[in-house]
Amino acid sequence: MTSSYQQQLDAKVARISAQFAEYNPPALQVFASPEHNYRMRAEFRIWHIEDDLFYAMFERSEDKQKKVIRVDEFPIADRSINLLMPKLLAALKADPVLSARLFEVHFLATLSGEMLVSLLYHRKLESDWEPAAQALSKALNIKLIGRSRGQKFVLSDEYVVEQLQVFERTYTYKQIESSFTQPNAQVCQKMLEWACTVAEHSEQDLLELYCGNGNFTLPLSTRFRRVLATELAKSSVYAAQWNIEQNQIENIQVARLSAEEFTQAYNGEREFRRLQEANIDLASYDFDTVFVDPPRAGIDDATLKLLQRFKRIIYISCNPDTLHDNLKTLCQNHKVTQFALFDQFPYTHHVESGVLLEKI
Repeated sequence: MTSSYQQQLDAKVARISAQFAEYNPPALQVFASPEHNYRMRAEFRIWHIEDDLFYAMFERSEDKQKKVIRVDEFPIADRSINLLMPKLLAALKADPVLSARLFEVHFLATLSGEMLVSLLYHRKLESDWEPAAQALSKALNIKLIGRSRGQKFVLSDEYVVEQLQVFERTYTYKQIESSFTQPNAQVCQKMLEWACTVAEHSEQDLLELYCGNGNFTLPLSTRFRRVLATELAKSSVYAAQWNIEQNQIENIQVARLSAEEFTQAYNGEREFRRLQEANIDLASYDFDTVFVDPPRAGIDDATLKLLQRFKRIIYISCNPDTLHDNLKTLCQNHKVTQFALFDQFPYTHHVESGVLLEKI
C-alpha cells in the first residue's frame, strides 16, 4: 500500500475505534480496498464547449460556487470504464445524433466483463437516435440505454450480470440499471465472506431485512436451514428472485415487505396479502439469526425492538453514526462479539462497517 492510502485508512480505523469504544467491541477487523480501479460505477456530466465536449465533474469552491472539472481519466473506476471512456467520447463527438443535448453518461461495469452505459439527454429522442445507438452498442460491445424526460430506450438489457467469488463458490447476480449495487465489488466479496464466517453454521433459520437484490442472501443461505428475506422495492425483489433461480438455491423465500411491515406481520398486528400470494408461512420458520443492511437512516424503533428478540444479529452499516445510535438499543440485551471495517469508499470519509451481536 502507498503511504497516502494507508494514512487515510488508518485515520478511519482510529475514528471508528474511538467512536465505538463504549460498546467494548473486540479488535477491529480491517478489510482494505484496492487503491485504484475499485469502483464499478461512474457518472459524469457531459460539458459542451462550441464544437467540443468532454466528461466533467463539479467541485465546490470556498465561496460555494460550482467549478467544472474536466475528467479525461478516472483512476478510482474499474479499468474497463477507463478504457471505454475515450472510445465512447470519440464516438459521441463523431455523431451529432448521439451527442446533441447529451448531458450525462453513467457507466455500470462488472468483474465478469459486462458493461452498461446510460446516455441522458435534455431533448426528446427521435427515430434516428435508436439506429445510431445500435451501431454504437455493436461497435463498442456494450449494453446501451437512452433516457430523456418521459423516454427510456433499452437496446438490449437494462442490467448487467455480475459474478462474485465467495470462498470456493461463484455467485451470479443480475444488477439493474439505477438500482442499488455495491460499488466496490472486490471489497463486497470480502464483506460476503465476513458475513458467512460470523454466521457460522446453524440448524435454524435466517431472517434478512433490506435484502436488495440478494447480495448477502445467496451466500448466507449456505449457513442456515432456510432464509426468509424481505425487500420493498419491486425491481430489487425481481432481481433477487432471478438471482435465486439462476444460482439454483432452494432454501430462500423473498417477501415484498418493508422492515416496518415485516415487524407488523411478525407481531401479528397486520396480515399481508403479499405473504399469502408468495406462499410464505411465518409460523413455519424457526429464526435464530437476523441479518440487516439498512439504508443510511438506520433502523426504526419498532424494528430495533424486533431485532432484540433474536439470538444473533448481523448488522452491516453504511453509516457509523446511525449504527452507533442503534447499538444503544441493541446492546441493552446483546453484546458486540465481532467488529469489522470495510473500506468501500477509499479517499472519502465514508465507512462501511459490520458487527455481530449475540444475546447476553
